[in-house]
This record gives sequence, structure tokens and C-alpha cells, in this order.
Amino acid sequence: MSAPARTGLLGRVDGYFEITERGSTFAQEIRGGLTTFFTMAYIVVLNPLIIGTVADGQGNFLGGVSSPKEAIPLVAAATALIAGLLSILMGVWARFPLAMAAGLGINAFLAYGIASREGMTWPEAMGFVVIEGIVITVLVLSGFRKAVFAAVPAFLKQAIAVGIGLFLAFLGLADAGIVTAGSGTLVQFGQGGYIATWPMVVFFIGLITAIVLMVKKVRGALLISIVVATVAAVVVEAVAGLGRAGAENPGGWANMVPTLGDEVVSVPDFSLIGQVDIFGGFTSLPVLTALLLIFSLLITDFFDTMGTMTAVGAEAGLNDKDGNPPRAQQVLLVDSIGAAAGGLGSVSSNTSYVESAAGVGDGARTGLAPVVTGIAFLLSTFLTPLYALVPFEAAGPVLVVVGFLMVSQIAGLDWKDYRIAIPAFLTFIVMPFGYSISAGIGVGFISFVIIQIATGGARKVHPLMWGAAAAFVVYFALGPIMDAVA
Repeated sequence: MSAPARTGLLGRVDGYFEITERGSTFAQEIRGGLTTFFTMAYIVVLNPLIIGTVADGQGNFLGGVSSPKEAIPLVAAATALIAGLLSILMGVWARFPLAMAAGLGINAFLAYGIASREGMTWPEAMGFVVIEGIVITVLVLSGFRKAVFAAVPAFLKQAIAVGIGLFLAFLGLADAGIVTAGSGTLVQFGQGGYIATWPMVVFFIGLITAIVLMVKKVRGALLISIVVATVAAVVVEAVAGLGRAGAENPGGWANMVPTLGDEVVSVPDFSLIGQVDIFGGFTSLPVLTALLLIFSLLITDFFDTMGTMTAVGAEAGLNDKDGNPPRAQQVLLVDSIGAAAGGLGSVSSNTSYVESAAGVGDGARTGLAPVVTGIAFLLSTFLTPLYALVPFEAAGPVLVVVGFLMVSQIAGLDWKDYRIAIPAFLTFIVMPFGYSISAGIGVGFISFVIIQIATGGARKVHPLMWGAAAAFVVYFALGPIMDAVA
């Protein structure tokens, strides 16, 4: 017997977001939105540590200040604000369970590959981001970006979802210090193969809690695990005073120390927003170099979101038989706007976050979830001490569990057909091993086209797949190309 239809305001909200239609409830969406927020909240601390601590080519930090200590609070406030507004936009307009924030990888490239170049300034670097965002928005409005997405074979979309699952799991393990650089080996488990620190113990408390609750089908399992692990982390830090990990303190917390400072509420400073010089970079760098740098930003943004929305849509059971999520055009458009908005906010390109899969894993199915995530980000501009309580060791277990859920799609691949299996395999191993979603997609696309040529199936390759593979060939060669024109 179906549930009675809601009336009034709740009924209209239910109908607009298709909550009941997608088999969800208001409680699931709120819980899923909060879970996504807690798995993403690290970006408000991490983004300032990446772009707020690097001087530009003229020796200044973001905001035109002279030290990272002055820049970091400005970047944190703007990062949370832009993430909040864009997540709400994604939820209300695209109505898809996908939240947004400053993109990892893009922000590091922006800091170390663009802003720090001799003669460049941070406002000019952010201008490149705005230009990239405008270009990619035009590509969406023209239908080109969605057409490329539709041209990708369904099995590659499955492989992308599997790869992102592995990437998420690796991210959770690495950020929490469970997988570390080894002595004589590329990586190792823990420290010398042992669980040797209290933060590792906190991670496994969270992981075991999440696994047990999921097996027992407890609602809110992932969010509960974050809360349990965070409480454990706060208690451990209060008793042991571990501090942040470092060369002289290997037993500390990976990044965020779970302590509550003297202030619970602080007034955010948004003065960083709008400090952009859109065309100045073309006078500070050779025009060809500037164009290649913008192209590099464009390629990363263009394909990362395709993989992310495919993976999240698959996990939510929303994709159609060809692996296409609903309202894909709106999702891509909001994501494209996010690139330009991130540049205007001086926080780097904002993009769809694969951590949204954590919220989906906890029940989110509609756009109401990212609205909740966005509101939490906006509130976090005032409550920085509270969200800073959640260390990587408490959020990491959720990423590992979500990785498991996404990797399960590997069962749908035809392993006996090497024309399918090999490109799929290369796609999902390069993502975690190369620490790049875009690299995995690129290797998968290129290998697919090469295999089709070798087996006489070139005519079966969509023209846009030819173009995408060629674009990735250029993308992978950007380093030597830029060295040659520098």
C-alpha cells in the first residue's frame, strides 16, 4: 500500500524534488545531506592550506596580504560561502544529490603551476579560472558537453564509477594515515605495517562502527560512524594531547586536530571575494602559455564531473540504461558555473564532489540533500571551530565504505571481452594509483579507441570519442609542450 500523498508546503517540496517518487523521505535527505557535509567539510580547512600558503609570482598571498596566517581565515570563509551557495543551486536547479566545493587537484595546480609563476599574481591566476569557467559554460549551453558524455560507452561509465570508488577508498585510507609512504616500498600499512597510533585506532573505531551498522541495516549508519569516531577523537586528544602529525610527531592527527578552541562562533570575513584580474595574466605570461594553462584547467573540469555524476547517479540508482543520470544538462551547467564562481570568489574552481556518494550511501536521492549540505556550509562560515572538530580519521572510514559500494558495479562488466575489459581495467586502476580521476578517464578513452582501431571497430567509435581521446593525448603532453614554449 503506497504512502498517502503529502499536501501543503511539504507536499509541494516533495513533488518538486521528487522525494517520494525516488523512494526517499525528508529524513533520508536531511541525513544524507549532513553526511555529505561532514565528509566534505575538510575542504574548508584544506583549501586554505593549499592556496592560502603559497605566494604568487610577486611574493604576495591571497588577499594581497603578506603572510599565510592572514590569508588562511579569508580563504576558509570564502571557500565555505561559495561551496554553500553552489551546493544549494545544484540542489534547487539540477535536483540531483550532488554537492559542490573547491576542487582538489585543481587548487594545487592553480597554486603551484600558475599563481607562483614569475610575474603572476593571485588575482590573475583566479582570472584564468573565471575564463575557464565561462568557456566550459558555453560548451554546456551549446549541448557539446552533454553530447560528449552521451557518446561515452556504458561500460566505460561503469568503469569510471568503479575507479572513483577505489579512488575514494584510497583517499580515505591515505588522508587518515592508514596507508603511508613506506621505507623501501612505495606505500605501507600504518607505520611499519602496524596500527601504532591513537588516530589509527579512531579510524578503525569509525570503520567498524560503519560496517556493523550497515550490515545490520541501521539508518544513518555513515553519519553515526562519523559522530562516534569524532567523539572518540575529541576524547583521545583531550587525554593524550597528540597535536598535528609531522616529522617529529608521527603519532599526531593527519590534519585537523579535534579540539574546540576558545571561540565557538566567529564572524566571517568575505573581503577576498571579487579580487580577480580576468585578463591580466595575458600580460604577465606569453599568450600561448596562458592559453595552455587555461586548457589544462578546462580538461580537468570537463571530464571530472562526468565521472562524478555518473558514479553518484549509479550509486543512487538514478541512471538510465545507458548510464546517464537525470537532468544531466542542468548538473553540468551548475558545475560549469561553479568554475567561474570559484574564480570570482578567489577560492579556485568549484566542482561536483564525489564525496556526495557518502550522502547517497546514507539515503540521499534528490536535490534536497545538497540543499542541506549547502546550508551547513553557510552556517560553517560562522561555526568554524565546530566543523574543525571532525578529523580525517573520523571522515575517512565513510569514504572507504562508500568506495566498497561503488566498486560493486564491477560485476556488470564483461571480463571475457578484452575490448571492454582492458579499457575498463586501465580506467579504474589509474584513478587511485595516479591519484587523478581525469587521468583514469583519459587512459580509458585512449585505450578504448586504440583497441577499436586494432580490432577493426574504428567505425563504431563515436566521433566525439575520437575528439575526447585526442584532447587527452594533448592533455597528457602538456608538460613537455609548456616546457617547449616557455
